[in-house]
Amino acid sequence: WEGTRPLLVEAQALVDQSAFSNPRRVAVGFEQNRLAMLLAVLSRHGGLQVADQDVYINAVGGIRVDETSSDLAVLMAVVSSFRNRALPRDLICFGEVGLSGEIRPVPNGQERLREAAKHGFTRGLVPKGNYPKQPIKGMELKAVSQLSEALSAAGDWL
Repeated sequence: WEGTRPLLVEAQALVDQSAFSNPRRVAVGFEQNRLAMLLAVLSRHGGLQVADQDVYINAVGGIRVDETSSDLAVLMAVVSSFRNRALPRDLICFGEVGLSGEIRPVPNGQERLREAAKHGFTRGLVPKGNYPKQPIKGMELKAVSQLSEALSAAGDWL
């Protein structure tokens, strides 16, 4: 890819009981409508009911994330906050989440994983289509094709 390289971005989430009849959905650095869609998918295909919760999402460092590869990371951050259990600091997640709960591969998955390994990440939750043909030294990867699989796989870490 001419002139580009993977940029690792931390996605933060805060889920809290809403004090209002219409819960708030706030996305800083992420697209607001995408967040609403992802929360609906999480409810329908992940079994996590956040309809009565305020949900805040933040991309650390003021980064603006426009690509769908962050979908899985955003949902894992939401689940982590909802369950009040931190994800491991050495975990990388990426993948596009579709309306039927499928986890789709994203472009340049191998490059993303290699870059993450260089920065000390040792665990990854990735789409099956991005699972590397050759192992990446020092990384334990779990490949998923459905949101329910991702939640189950992350259960070891949550």
